[in-house]
Amino acid sequence: MPLATDYPFMNIFWSMLVFFCWVIWIWMMIAIFTDVFRRRDIGGFAKAAWCFFMIVLPFLGVFIYLISQHDEMAQRNIDHAKAMQQQFDSHVRDVAGGAAGEIAQAKSLLDSGAIDQTEFDALKAKALATA
Repeated sequence: MPLATDYPFMNIFWSMLVFFCWVIWIWMMIAIFTDVFRRRDIGGFAKAAWCFFMIVLPFLGVFIYLISQHDEMAQRNIDHAKAMQQQFDSHVRDVAGGAAGEIAQAKSLLDSGAIDQTEFDALKAKALATA
């Protein structure tokens, strides 16, 4: 039975380094496959060819993809992040603007005398409850 004293420090270091490289390799493959399938500028045959190339010759396929697509890959990630941020901002504006718009409309009705304070409070509570 091996003990901790039977496993030298450099072997531990080497094992950690190999494990780290393996995790980085898996992460890199996931990132590249994600980029390949997210691309809209190539068709299904090209996507299948890239996947086949990265599975059959993994090191060569990944390095060729990174060398040939590094700028476009980064730009696609930036564009995707911007689109997600715009979608989130639009959703927040719709949700927050809806309640604020309803309250502003109720306030204008209150100022014009069309409704009284209790009706304004009820409309305000309803608008805030739906937000």
